[in-house]
Amino acid sequence: MGKKKRGQTPLMRQYYKIKDRHPQAILLFRMGDFYEAFEDDAETISKILGITLTKRSNGAAKDVPMAGIPHHALDNYLPKLIRAGKRVAICEQLEDAKYAKKVVKRGVVEVVTPGVSFSDELLNPKQSNYLAAIHWEGNGSDAKVGFSFIDVSTGEFFVTEVAAEHLDDLLQTVSPSEVIIDKRQRDRLRDYTDPSFVVTPQEDWVFGYDFAYETLLRHFETHSLKGFGVDNLDVGIVAAGAALHYLGETQQGNLPHVRRIQRHEREEYMVLDASTKRNLELVSSMQGGREGTLVEILDDTLTPMGGRLLRSWLLRPLRNVEAIERRLNAVAALVNQPNRREALRAELKEIGDLERLAAKVATNRAKPRDLVHLKLSLKQIPSLKATLEGEETAALVDIAGALTLCRPVVSHIQEALVDDPPASIGDGGLIRSGYNDDLDELRNLSQNAKDWVENMQKSEAKRTGIDSLKVGFNKVFGYYLEVTNTHKEKVPENYIRKQTLVNSERYITPELKEYEEKILTAQEKIEHLEQELFNELRMSVAEETEGLQRNAALIAMLDVFASLASVAERNNYVRPEVASDRRINIKAGRHPVVEETLPPGEPFIPNDIQLTPDDEQILVITGPNMAGKSVVLRQTGLLVLLAQVGSFVPANEARIGVVDRIFTRVGASDNLAAGESTFLVEMNEAANILNNASPDSLILLDEVGRGTSTFDGLSIAWSLVEYLHETPEVAARTLFATHYHELNELAGRLERVQNYSIQVKEHGGQIIFLRKLVPGGADHSYGIDVARMAGLPVPVIDRARSILHQLESQELVVEDRESRGDGMPSKAARPHVPDIDDANFQRSLFDEPADPTAAAIKERIELLDPERMTPIEALMKLVELRALLEEDLT
Repeated sequence: MGKKKRGQTPLMRQYYKIKDRHPQAILLFRMGDFYEAFEDDAETISKILGITLTKRSNGAAKDVPMAGIPHHALDNYLPKLIRAGKRVAICEQLEDAKYAKKVVKRGVVEVVTPGVSFSDELLNPKQSNYLAAIHWEGNGSDAKVGFSFIDVSTGEFFVTEVAAEHLDDLLQTVSPSEVIIDKRQRDRLRDYTDPSFVVTPQEDWVFGYDFAYETLLRHFETHSLKGFGVDNLDVGIVAAGAALHYLGETQQGNLPHVRRIQRHEREEYMVLDASTKRNLELVSSMQGGREGTLVEILDDTLTPMGGRLLRSWLLRPLRNVEAIERRLNAVAALVNQPNRREALRAELKEIGDLERLAAKVATNRAKPRDLVHLKLSLKQIPSLKATLEGEETAALVDIAGALTLCRPVVSHIQEALVDDPPASIGDGGLIRSGYNDDLDELRNLSQNAKDWVENMQKSEAKRTGIDSLKVGFNKVFGYYLEVTNTHKEKVPENYIRKQTLVNSERYITPELKEYEEKILTAQEKIEHLEQELFNELRMSVAEETEGLQRNAALIAMLDVFASLASVAERNNYVRPEVASDRRINIKAGRHPVVEETLPPGEPFIPNDIQLTPDDEQILVITGPNMAGKSVVLRQTGLLVLLAQVGSFVPANEARIGVVDRIFTRVGASDNLAAGESTFLVEMNEAANILNNASPDSLILLDEVGRGTSTFDGLSIAWSLVEYLHETPEVAARTLFATHYHELNELAGRLERVQNYSIQVKEHGGQIIFLRKLVPGGADHSYGIDVARMAGLPVPVIDRARSILHQLESQELVVEDRESRGDGMPSKAARPHVPDIDDANFQRSLFDEPADPTAAAIKERIELLDPERMTPIEALMKLVELRALLEEDLT
């Protein structure tokens, strides 16, 4: 509650009353030309914004901390507060201070949060800004989650229901900026908490089914939700109603642009978890930012809504072959018709953010320049339709047919607004001359006041015969007629004396006072009338919101098709064949990002990949560090993803059997904040894959087991491959890059495992990476050579080679599965092959040595007691052992 105290000023009492209604938000309280914050809010914004903290008198009560920002600089400061995860309530003066009898009436007109904003400074033009609502029903394995997400800046509104185990995938796919939940269920979100979104608990009654259902019906003005196809999503309706209620509170119920709610079918899209999005660098690089990402390479869109749609498609690839083919047909048509494509792109370049402009208009936020941009965007639609005329591709034909010209909107804006209006309504001069007679008269009055005065002076002098008559003005009397005493007898009867001077008299007339009133109030009337006319115009345009939104969606889709076609032609991509089976066959595939970032003149080496459920389900890929194993894995994932987005792909040929999700386990990192070591993170990711993969999945594994000891890691990697091969419900297509050359043995034991390696060449003591994937396993990682290339000292390199020679000279002794009769399938009995459950699987430098000298040295070492030896005794024993070794060498 507000800090109410006796003796407070009326202003501070008003402040605390409003603050009580928004206890969780920073209240920016409009006072003249500033937004002021008090108490804790003042201290908070002072720290975040780096502004001075002062004090304000509070009558007989204690002074309060205060900090403020200029009202005209709100757009500069507000983004900093929102990015810091704060909610901000904007409190405006609701009446002119000149007419206020006591304290100026004030009220909150908007609450801005990370997930709820219309500000261009806060929003990324090529990224949606979603608010999500989550509601759980049930517990344990039977728990169901209602999930709804909405972008208030565009009006998109979706709802779905999923099993609780799929919530994390949904959060990763949607990437909301803010999530609201029932405050009683906050603990249930802890396992899913992602630092990229803010969690905002709400009162429990907001998540009641009846309240949510009525909220939705009241907003859409319908008798049921059947027309939207979501009526049976009981838990989802709770989340959707809560989201809409939250938006209604923040926007004071002003949401006319949210016109429908759509069902989000999770099964329609490929699932991409956080690891996969990160490892494939789809929209954000490992280092953060857009540079070096797939979206940077593919995004040649020319409109903001096209950029947002492309990003959405990359994060939600399709699974339905027919829908994918529909997109591919559209891209192919524009690849094959470059003239039409470039004509479309020239027209798209002139179109602004029609989607967000429509939302601004509908919510009365549009400024004069917004409407002019809207007009200019709509004026391109006839050209777009004309350019698409004669096109036979279904998706493009549908777009051309569904685009509406909106000619009345264009005409109305053209007639009402000047071509280059001011940024703000209050700046004046935004309404075109000739649009409104009253406004034209007021403008003429204001602009021609001097001429009118001169004309009146001449006409009155002529009428009265007083050549010296003058028309003057002062702040006390306003306009007046001045006549010298010499001509007093000529003054007409209609002149009213106002002031007597030494040598003259001053008069007024009804006509002069009437004109004075017009002149003095003309500017004020002009401002008021312009604002009134603009609001009428904005309301008229707002009636066409639904058509504007439909046009925006269609233009965004056309923009994406043209962008994908442009990139495909420029980068030499081909159309993939997409099928519902599980075969993947890529000829001369290339990594779309790596090939564009290579140094000039350095060619990208393409590679073939073939995965089939019957013969080549799992490819074990070995080879040196830096040779390109990770690139092969990632490019395979990206090519599959691009194909299911509906894009052409960088390859000579590509046949893609649709996958339901892509899993990646790449690199090594820890999660210290959660107390997780590198190895635990690695195992968490591996467990997620094995517990959620299906035969329709694609798994990309880059080094499993490297975070622990050699034998533990090798055992886990070996067992994992066996599990993926032998467990039908998770028998996914898999690429497994590894340094464990022992895994090459699996190809001889498991019928659907094949060995591949990255080819290298040794020349003159140097290794050359050929970056070519070839059949057959590698038996050498060249790690020491890479270490030498990195600049490790020569003694370290030499010693490493010596140790490696000793390790490689040891023999693996293990029983074969068939010789034990354990029933596991294999191609041939292979002695000396490690089984992870074989207790004899070991390799040691300290096996019983066959050499007599080594045996003698071992025996003497075993007799030593290091804990009781002095340093001198230890040194003497070392000299003795060395002498024994030298004696043997001679």
